[in-house]
Amino acid sequence: MPSVDSVKVAVRVRPFSQREKDAGSRCVISMNSSSTSIYDPKNPGHMKTFTFDLAYWSHSGFLKDKDGMLVSAGSNSRYAGQREVFRDLGQGVLDNAWQGYNATLLAYGQTGSGKSYSMIGYGANRGIIPVVCEELFKPIQNQKNKQYQVTFSMLEIYNEQVIDLLSETKKPGGLKVREDQQQGFYVDGLKLVPCDSYAQIERLMEQGTKIRTTASTSMNATSSRSHMVITIQFKQIFLDEDITKQSVINLVDLAGSERQKSSGSEGDRLREGTCVNLSLTTLGNVISALAEVAMGKKVLHIPYRDSVLTKLLQSALGGNSRTIMIAAVSPADICYEETLSTLRYAERTKKIKNKAVINASPMEKHIMELKAENNKLLSRLTGLGNSGKTVADETKELRCLLAENELRIRTIQLTWEYRLGEARKEWEQQYAAITQERRMVETFPYLLNINEDPQLSGVLKHFIQDGSCDVGQSASNAITLKGLGILDKHATFTNTEGKVTITPRQKCKVVVNGVPITMNTKLQHLDRVILGSNSAYLYVGFPAERTNEDLIRYDYDFFQSELAAAEGFSVDKLGIVNNKDGKPDPSVLAVFHDYIKLMPLVAEANQMSEELKKELKLELKVKNLASSDSKGYDLQKEVIVKVTNKMTNQVWVWSKAKFINRKFLMEEVYQHFLDGEDVYVGQDHDPFWDPVEVIHLGSAHIWLQSLAYCMKLEEQTEVLNSEGMEEAILLINIAPCSSDGRAFREDDMVIDPLELLGRRIDFQIHILQCLGVKWLREVTERGIQIGYRVYDLPHSLYTKPVWKNMNAKIEETVHFSALNASHEFLNYLQKNALIVDLWGLQEGCAELDYSLQDMVTNEGAIIVDNPKTVIAKDIGLSATNQISDLYLKLLKLEEETELLRDINRALREENVFLKDKLKKWEPGHHESKKLKCPNKRAIKMTKQPLSSKEADQMCNHRTSYDADFAKALKVFYQNMNIVRGQFLKLKHSKPPVSATNSDCLVLLGFPDLLLLSLIKATTAVTAHSPKGPQPPAPCQPQEEDNLQMLHLFTERQSHMLKDFGEQLESSICRLKNDVALIVKKKRESMA
Repeated sequence: MPSVDSVKVAVRVRPFSQREKDAGSRCVISMNSSSTSIYDPKNPGHMKTFTFDLAYWSHSGFLKDKDGMLVSAGSNSRYAGQREVFRDLGQGVLDNAWQGYNATLLAYGQTGSGKSYSMIGYGANRGIIPVVCEELFKPIQNQKNKQYQVTFSMLEIYNEQVIDLLSETKKPGGLKVREDQQQGFYVDGLKLVPCDSYAQIERLMEQGTKIRTTASTSMNATSSRSHMVITIQFKQIFLDEDITKQSVINLVDLAGSERQKSSGSEGDRLREGTCVNLSLTTLGNVISALAEVAMGKKVLHIPYRDSVLTKLLQSALGGNSRTIMIAAVSPADICYEETLSTLRYAERTKKIKNKAVINASPMEKHIMELKAENNKLLSRLTGLGNSGKTVADETKELRCLLAENELRIRTIQLTWEYRLGEARKEWEQQYAAITQERRMVETFPYLLNINEDPQLSGVLKHFIQDGSCDVGQSASNAITLKGLGILDKHATFTNTEGKVTITPRQKCKVVVNGVPITMNTKLQHLDRVILGSNSAYLYVGFPAERTNEDLIRYDYDFFQSELAAAEGFSVDKLGIVNNKDGKPDPSVLAVFHDYIKLMPLVAEANQMSEELKKELKLELKVKNLASSDSKGYDLQKEVIVKVTNKMTNQVWVWSKAKFINRKFLMEEVYQHFLDGEDVYVGQDHDPFWDPVEVIHLGSAHIWLQSLAYCMKLEEQTEVLNSEGMEEAILLINIAPCSSDGRAFREDDMVIDPLELLGRRIDFQIHILQCLGVKWLREVTERGIQIGYRVYDLPHSLYTKPVWKNMNAKIEETVHFSALNASHEFLNYLQKNALIVDLWGLQEGCAELDYSLQDMVTNEGAIIVDNPKTVIAKDIGLSATNQISDLYLKLLKLEEETELLRDINRALREENVFLKDKLKKWEPGHHESKKLKCPNKRAIKMTKQPLSSKEADQMCNHRTSYDADFAKALKVFYQNMNIVRGQFLKLKHSKPPVSATNSDCLVLLGFPDLLLLSLIKATTAVTAHSPKGPQPPAPCQPQEEDNLQMLHLFTERQSHMLKDFGEQLESSICRLKNDVALIVKKKRESMA
């Protein structure tokens, strides 16, 4: 009877990576027994909890013992190390194999989550796979009356191609997956190596890893996007009982499960990511279908046949296998979405039911059938004797049959012994090569490969022997390297007199410690060397130079972060806003990590474009780096790729998802190019081409506060791009007016915006001109359009396009009306800015719709402050952005302004109170005069002049005070507009860019408070150590110029800060003095 079991699921959380520590990441995972909870970093109160068979806390509470093993730090520690994971999972795989069941172990999770660490391990911390293989052979050595046959295979699935990692020769298109009625799907031509010891398997794994590393470099394939499958066929032959148990152990390290958006490529016109993601996507579909089957739902089709991976794992998922999945997750807040996706995936997987049976060998079944037939023949001997057939004849036939069966068994055994002998010879040759490599390590310096996958780092060693040795793609070189951007003769290493230098060949890219070099450079122990686009190596010096330093810190992230720092990109440049706990914003950290991850991919895409003569230049940019919304809050930042055709000057902007999708498609075309095939593709299918599109160039903020007081606003403001650099100067007027378009005068100004509540408000936006447009300075054939969106309008309004004019005259006026001004609209005017966007047009692109016919009323106005629209808008609002410290100061200033308005209201109430008191005082004063003077005529004569005079004086005083206060407010708000402009200039001001020499450090934008550390960092990059590689001589004057420019920049910034503070203080003091003077005059007049 088959055993019905659910897939066993365990989840494991790793420690922070060094980059996550440096960035101040927070842990969003907690574990309690078998439950795992994840907290939303944007909403800490929002928590999701999952329950699995096992939960391993490997995030903290550990220390390293003398052997380098990570172990629990004490009795109170919850830390689960490699031993605990093997005890619960690996031992179960072994137990199932010994019982004759097929066993499968899957490792799932995003790239860098710790899958490979759990499966393979690192150093002394061996993972499940090597320990399972070692433990398998321990009982074998002590068993008698039994025979064991162990075969080992190792393959990789990338882009739906199967690569044999134990074969030196690569078959074009990979190995084929075929189907057999008895054994199901199998890989035709896969090398199956017989093994009789763990040492053999260990060497085979090293060999497979080397082939995998070399293949990933030459094919430009990223190992994180490939699946690795190790298969161990374990056969037990019980000689006494004539019983055979056979099991297949599949150990699968799946590709990184980076969460894809619903379209996978955000609406890219080309198909999603070619075949790279097909296996993982299909695996998800299979798991979802099997989970529904387990829940009793009717499923018509389970798509096993849709990918190579699911074909090979058919028995492991819903079939004849006992299966375990380990879901590896990251603890960092920046990986929240990916981690949540992994946990949901694992939750579906645990619902799958498998039906495992103890496997009997087909040959053993045949023997048993033969024996059953022999028994039948023996039972017929007696009966057959009476029919004239002798017993001797029957016995002879039976003996012939048994002899044939024994011959078959001996043939099988001889075949196994022969295969095992051949495998031993191959193993001995590999062992000799390994011994020679160890001797060379103790003699020569060498280059050690660094790969994105930690399991593939440190696998290849290229020795720099005495004299000169060339490096490049040509087979005649002493060191042969394959990879993007590496030429036939790329560079020359020289090893003389205990010194090693590297000299790049002409136009060959060589980077040392993040800095490109062009001439002979001396290498120091542990220098970082990048050849071509992204072939990274750690230089290990002479044995005398080496120390006990752990090389693990020099990982792939270290190389890329060093490159980014040399280019001036850092977490600080992103303008992190500290939260209440003083830790960085996780969304900004996520952008930084995305940038670092995409850097090598963009470099590779540029190299492929160059070799395929596509003439594209791809650049990484950060969208909304220095942009804010209408309230001044920083917009969500994201990494984008700017693509420029160097021949036509056409520009595209690709999202991260679209770029990754295109990168995979580019690789497909490039692989055909390497194979010598025709690489021509039509424009519609060319991953290097897109239809031209409108490009967002930048935006300007026009603060509407003046409009709330019916004051005209005339602005000449900068249009800033996403990096805070000036793109153009915009001339714009916003003026309050009457319903027929007549401009308001100063007398129409209101003191309190609440006076406009419930009234009709009309105003006009007049865009005059856009000066010095950088977009048109670069290419004069281009054009521009300007767009903006007022309050609750359903979509933006656009001006008519202007082509081929760097100082474009717009001269467009639009009339807006709020028929019944609401509190929300008045609040919008006081606290929001009108965002004016500048759009770049290219020849052949569709212009933005500038028609206003559907929006303009019969009066020629566009209606805003529509109550229905406001309600719908409010429902969709979400305040997720952070406020900068300087902007908080401005908000505080606005609060002080509100206080002044309250004072004004109080003064007006005092006016009313005094007026009422005057009215009460007049009759009393009249009565007192009546008592003192009985002459009615005299009383009448006295009363009339006094009352008229008092009334005139009171009215004149009130009008005078209100006018004085209105003037004071007007002056104040005019000053505040100047202050706000100074603030925006200060906020977006960046240091100058200097990149005239490729060997010099490129200096980009850093916050003002970090300028001093930047200057120090410049020195540190150009000389990483006292004996570090010296930059070329021509770069030194340039660096002095850079430092001088930075010095001038800091002086200018300090002056701007001083002016900003003085203007702010002056404005507030002047308003306070004006108000105090008005109050003083009023009290004196009342007295």
